[in-house]
Amino acid sequence: MQGLAQVVRFCQKTIELAILQHSLGGPTTEMKKKVFSRWGCVAATSAMRQKGLENTTVAEVLMTKGEEKVGSWLWCHSDDMAHDAVKQMAHNNVGSLVVLKPGEEQLIAGIITERDYLRKVIAQDRPSKYTRVAEIMTDRNKVITVTSDTNILQAMQLMTDNHIRHVPVVDGKIVGMISIVDVVRAVVEQQSGEVKRLNEFIKGEYY
Repeated sequence: MQGLAQVVRFCQKTIELAILQHSLGGPTTEMKKKVFSRWGCVAATSAMRQKGLENTTVAEVLMTKGEEKVGSWLWCHSDDMAHDAVKQMAHNNVGSLVVLKPGEEQLIAGIITERDYLRKVIAQDRPSKYTRVAEIMTDRNKVITVTSDTNILQAMQLMTDNHIRHVPVVDGKIVGMISIVDVVRAVVEQQSGEVKRLNEFIKGEYY
């Protein structure tokens, strides 16, 4: 996905600039603050930074999100109204919901996103209070999922190849949801770790 690649390149370029500014006596700390402020990055564990993206799993990324990672806020049912589903997204500050079959708590029927709502309700002037989620969701057979032990780089590749922004995490049952934002946070956090090590090297803290 071009958008994701552009964000990652932006983060990398900005951090490279921060290193250069540091070597010239510039405000590296301030630059890093701007990067993390712009993308709302949440500091992950130092262990994740040190492991590198190639060894970071989806489970570790979920752990950095804080708050409750799985619960009724994460899903809706196919017979719910689109209006209620979107209100639930807005209330919980998420961009998608896993859609479950009526009366079930684990059988996935599909996924609904903000994009689905915009394209299939707003753009078509359909009444959201009388449009069921099943009418606008992406069906289960088209839903891309990952497991908690999936490598974050593999998850990124899945998003890129399939042009999607949200991926449910399923280990026999729903355990969470990751998005492009989560992936970018992991990339920036990893880059931050590299900057820290380079700064320590420049300051002479390495032999």
